Formats: sequence, C-alpha cells, structure tokens
Amino acid sequence: MVEIDWSKLGFAYTPTRSHIRYHWKDGKWDAGALVQKDTIEMSIAAGCLHYGQEAFEGLKVFRQKDGKVVAFRPDRNAERMQRTAVRTVMPPVPTEMFLDALDRVVRDNIDYVPPYGTGCSMYVRPLLIGSGPQIGVAPAHEYDFLMMVMPMGDYYKGGIKPVRAIIFDEYDRAAPNGTGDIKIGGNYAASLYAHEKAHGMGFPVELYLDSATHTKVDEFATSNFVAIAKDGTYVTVDSRSVLPSVTNLSLQQLSRDLGHKVEVRTVPYEELGTFAEIGACGTAVVVTPVYEIVRGDTTIRVGSPDVCGPRLQELHDMLQDIQFGRAPDAHGWCHEIK
Repeated sequence: MVEIDWSKLGFAYTPTRSHIRYHWKDGKWDAGALVQKDTIEMSIAAGCLHYGQEAFEGLKVFRQKDGKVVAFRPDRNAERMQRTAVRTVMPPVPTEMFLDALDRVVRDNIDYVPPYGTGCSMYVRPLLIGSGPQIGVAPAHEYDFLMMVMPMGDYYKGGIKPVRAIIFDEYDRAAPNGTGDIKIGGNYAASLYAHEKAHGMGFPVELYLDSATHTKVDEFATSNFVAIAKDGTYVTVDSRSVLPSVTNLSLQQLSRDLGHKVEVRTVPYEELGTFAEIGACGTAVVVTPVYEIVRGDTTIRVGSPDVCGPRLQELHDMLQDIQFGRAPDAHGWCHEIK
C-alpha cells in the first residue's frame, strides 16, 4: 500500500504507479498497455504540438461507503470526447475502449483511490493527441490515447466557500461558432491570461459573456453557469459556445427529482441580479457558489459571502451522497470497477 497523507491532498499532479496508453495507426487502435513511466516520447513534428490536435476529459473515481470503487458517469465523458474527436478530425475512442482503459488503469492503481471518509477521490484525466509528425496543415496520421489517474483532495475542507467573480469585456473564451462546446486545450489556453489577471485582482473565477454581443451569459472560465431563481427554478445556459458539463446534467436531473422546474435557456446579463443563488459547477468542485459578480463599476450581489445557498448546498450534498454510496444510485450513474 502507498503511504499518503490524505488530509494534505490538493488538486495537483501526483505520480502514481502507471497510466494506460493506446496507439492508433493505419485506421485502428491497438490493445493498449499499462505504462509505468509518466513521460511520453513523440516526434518534434507531432500534430498536437503544431496544430493543436488534442482533446482531454476529467472524471472522478470514488471509494464508497461499502468499499466498492466506482467511476461517476464515465460513459458521458466517453461520448463527449467522441464529439471532440470528430470536431478536431481525430479518431474517436469507442466507449467500450474508454471504459476498458478506465477499468485497467484504476485496478493497477487501486491503492491510490482514497479511503472512504477522507472526502478525497481519484481524478482521471483521459487525453487524446495527434502524435504522428505533421508539418502541413492537416490531421496527423497517428494518435495516442492515454488515461492517467491521481488522488485528489477535498476542495471544501470545512465547508463550501462562496467566491467573487469578475467579467472582463475585453476578453472572450471562445468564438460564437468556434470550439467552446468541445473540450480542447486551446479553449483553456485562450482563458489563461484573463484567469491570471482575475486572480491577481482577488477574483477566483471569471464569468464570460457571449462573444458576439456581450449581453448574454455563457459560462465561467472552467465551469458551467447555474442559478436558482427565486421561485426555485434551476436555470442554466443554452449556448453553442458552452461545454456540456456532466456535473450540470446530473444536477439538472437531481433538481427534477426534487420536483423543481429546470430551464436551459438564454440568460441575459441583466438577469444576474434577480437570482436567489448563482454557482459554477464542474467535475473538480461539483458546485462553487458565487456571491458577487463585478463588471467594471457595477457590482452584483447574490446570496451570502459566508454560506452556500440552501438549494446549491442540497444539490451538492445529494450528488456527493450518490458518488460516495451514501444514497441510492437511482439513475445508474456509478460504474463499478470490478
């Protein structure tokens, strides 16, 4: 068994025993192999380095109350990576192969799955890259799919902490008909400058408005926008520039389970101040409440800076209870690692 102080884990790269790697050439994927080195060798002319042929995903594995080890909705991550691959002209990874990779790499690193009760989980990062040499602007002829795993700490030691957000009108994350709805590194590279600027000003997150008009909400820098209206309706954004979040889809379903209305629609900027609660949701954090949004000289206050709003807290807890096996998995979201 590995010796890890689970109480000190954060969200950072931690070397583990192995990752799993598959290679695509001549129209087919190989059988994949577990690799103990945490480096990869490729041509200096690799397509991912020159033309950005790269896609990634993020999901979590949990050790549940009864000792089972499960991944949360990995089939949805597989489907999303397939959409990304098609859009970036890479060979899609079949769902069966994606789940095979997940089972094999988690089993080989099973002692890195944190114990139940620590609040920690295992983070899984699938990566698809054009590894074959390609100098002309065109898709590569060879690809690698790999999946790495690492233990990850509880973001909310001591409880969920509401944060402040900022809107920069001078920066956009994605073009209206661009690649905002798929998960590629280029989208995140485009947000890094604004992200660092926001952090320097004391804002943990940025909120992006639509690139065409800057009048409608798109998403937070790394998370979907969600809100609770004063009548209890769960509201999230309908936009071609927004990445469909597996966490958001899950929270929508849980809201319906509670009997609340769910709206996926355009959210005008002017509506922000009317919500009872606002949050940023994603795999790493589930949901982060946002109590203040600043745009130039305008400050919008929603909720409390001290505590998470009751509905977002309830949804966060419901999702975590399913993931950690404290509540029934009514929708069959948990994939058991045998």
